[in-house]
Amino acid sequence: MNTQQLQHLYWRAGFGPRPQDVAAGLSPAKALRQLLHEARAYEPIPSATLAGFQDPLGAVMAVPPGVPAPATMGAAGPAAAPPAPASSAQPGTASPALPLAPVDELRPRSALALRRAGLPQLRRADLTPEQRKLQNESIRDAFISMSTAWMDRMATSPGQLREKVALFWHGHFACRTRRPDDSLALLNTIREKALGKFPDLLLAVSQEPAMLQFLNNQQNRKEHPNENFAREVMELFTLGRGNYTENDVKEAARAFTGWGFDGQSRFVFRERQHDADPKTLLGQTGNWGGEDALRIIMQQPAAATFLVTKMYRYFVNDVPDPAHIAPLAGAFRKSGYDVSDLLERMFSADWFYAPANTGSLIKSPVALVAGLRRTLNLKVDNDKQLLGYQKALGQTLFMPPNVAGWPGGRAWIDSSSLLLRLQLPSILFKNAEFAVRLKDDENDITPQTTGKERLVKNAETTHLPLAPIQLLLGAVPPEQQPQRLASFLLQAPLRPENLALVQLAAAKAATPEERLRNTLVSLLSLPEYQLA
Repeated sequence: MNTQQLQHLYWRAGFGPRPQDVAAGLSPAKALRQLLHEARAYEPIPSATLAGFQDPLGAVMAVPPGVPAPATMGAAGPAAAPPAPASSAQPGTASPALPLAPVDELRPRSALALRRAGLPQLRRADLTPEQRKLQNESIRDAFISMSTAWMDRMATSPGQLREKVALFWHGHFACRTRRPDDSLALLNTIREKALGKFPDLLLAVSQEPAMLQFLNNQQNRKEHPNENFAREVMELFTLGRGNYTENDVKEAARAFTGWGFDGQSRFVFRERQHDADPKTLLGQTGNWGGEDALRIIMQQPAAATFLVTKMYRYFVNDVPDPAHIAPLAGAFRKSGYDVSDLLERMFSADWFYAPANTGSLIKSPVALVAGLRRTLNLKVDNDKQLLGYQKALGQTLFMPPNVAGWPGGRAWIDSSSLLLRLQLPSILFKNAEFAVRLKDDENDITPQTTGKERLVKNAETTHLPLAPIQLLLGAVPPEQQPQRLASFLLQAPLRPENLALVQLAAAKAATPEERLRNTLVSLLSLPEYQLA
């Protein structure tokens, strides 16, 4: 068995190997079969993650303008009784006040459930400044809860391949919305269909309210076609630039007219808003609708090449090899765009384990943090703390920088992020207080936050169990432990001068436990650990 090949597979098809994975002694081929098998199971991230979320359009605050919202909306308990509305019979009242929802309806529930219950909603413009502040805070807290729940799946779930591929699609189908419930629904759709046939995933994502809202197809009507959704479907999701014309964009936009969603966040096709006239898309003429447009797009050979190239860059190497891409794209198209089949071919190829492809990808902030947690069985008392470091490193789940998603590759490393990457292990394992200014976010929910308030301080306790690491080391003598741990933690060769630094740090320890901790922190603080 080649241990380095096995570890390479676990990093690319998941978030790194645990000591017990290496100790199991599986060959890469058997490990891949196990990864594929364990990824079959799917469990949604539950909507309970959003408990207490206050709907951005005021569904929870179902009260007339000018009437204070209920005193408590948090997840700790029932909402306080709302104040009585003004009587419609009062002099000077232009119209009856909106009816208040029953107190039971104001108990913490997901915003989606509230909307589907038919509660009256207020426009954001009708909310008071205090209500907007509470609303912004609840939106932020909901996204934090969703992110921590998904990060926990990445670090601990046996379905490593599903979560890693879902993270890829999360960037591929980049979407940003102020509705956490819609964002969660989109994520669960991606996670559920991540390893199936790509056309099924594409159709499901294209009909998600979050995506339709983000790309403006809710405004796409036959009298005034909106081309944004159609353009991004071809440019970013399926074909890539140069494989369609501007006229194809216009015709596809006409095909998607009428696609939208209702007030309960359910996909709807509004036939009256659909352009029923013939359209010519990518050389085919007919009375096409949205599903026809997606089918015609996926018939183009360019789709397989575009998708395989992007997945190759994510899972294999930043520099695609045409000799590898061509046969993979042909098989991908022949399989009906079966993602699992593509990944199995990719991870089974001899070239996947070539030296040029091992230790060659820079870990994304999410992969870096999830990998630390998984490979070391790391526990943090408040795992929300880790999200602050991810944001400082340039990646916040559910908040891609633009419609193209995160650029990845060398873009993950800049002068402001490299130092934090190298110091993060010391911050986590030694509970050192470390302040780092978070990157500015032009779409920040709380843009008025001062620089001082944006500082992240590690005041939480980190638990690093040493037993799994000691099991990995076995009877390895202390002087050889740095090299053994380096072979487990690093996918790139350890330079002699760096090994000397690690050995020096280990030698300063007073106890075996301290020696092990020093060795780990030193290895994880090396530039080589940034590579997978």
